[in-house]
Amino acid sequence: MAPGNGSLVTAFILVGLTDQLDLQVPLFFLFLLMYMVTLIGNLSLIILIGINSHLHTPMYFFLFNLSFTDLCYSSVFTPKMLIDFLSKENIISYMGCMTQFYFFCFFVVSECYVLTSMAYDRYVAICKPLLYNAAMSPKVCSSLMLASYLMAFSGAMAHTGCMLRLTFCDANTINHYFCDIHPLLQLSCTSTYVTELVVFIMACINIIVPNLTIFVSYGLILSSILHIKSMEGRSRAFSTCSSHIIAVSLFFGSGAFVYLKSSSSGSMDEGKISSVFYTNVVPMMNPLVYSLRNKDVKSALRKTLRRRKY
Repeated sequence: MAPGNGSLVTAFILVGLTDQLDLQVPLFFLFLLMYMVTLIGNLSLIILIGINSHLHTPMYFFLFNLSFTDLCYSSVFTPKMLIDFLSKENIISYMGCMTQFYFFCFFVVSECYVLTSMAYDRYVAICKPLLYNAAMSPKVCSSLMLASYLMAFSGAMAHTGCMLRLTFCDANTINHYFCDIHPLLQLSCTSTYVTELVVFIMACINIIVPNLTIFVSYGLILSSILHIKSMEGRSRAFSTCSSHIIAVSLFFGSGAFVYLKSSSSGSMDEGKISSVFYTNVVPMMNPLVYSLRNKDVKSALRKTLRRRKY
């Protein structure tokens, strides 16, 4: 039986990042290197936070989840992308495409809310320091993460459910290196109105709510920092937020650049190149940002390495 709601397509062809054969091997090694850095960086943070008791705080609990999300997120499409660089025909089955699309949506939405939870944590730490232990108790932190993953699950189910309703007749060539929303919508031979409406509603919820929360949190944080009299105190307070600000800017900035554009074929070609940034670069950069700019992480790494020597 053909998959989907009357769909005649059983497999898709991924155009990939480029069709220039002389670039395939260099790009393979470039993205393999990036993927290895992503795996090593995020796994290292996960292990460091897990084995060092002084990192068992709310901030590092959220960082643990961010690293886990980045690790899974990059693994949704990078291995397939690497295989396709060395393959003559970049084929992905219909169900494989829908599965990739589901996990892509799940981990993207997860990252939105993990970053939002981290912004709330920084707000409480700087603006309500005396209430921090009560406001960011283990129960509260676990509840925030549970809510993040539930929002991700509902968003991914909504997007994938609507995509499964579409019929794909003859066109099966996806102008991308993974199964993304706009390239799939372009291939449908039936009305995409309901799917586009759901995409719009879910985007409003999963983009506006996290961004509004982050902006309000940092507005209040900035106000509190400006009331600190000493320059040293201001610098210390700002340094605790700088890594998170960079992570938020990289993720939401690159995502907005890709999705807040028209879905024409010309912009699609630009979009798949731009999407490399949030699908491959951001998961690689987050552990580097949090390790290179964080004294606690660097201290934990030194202690762990010293223990390994003995």
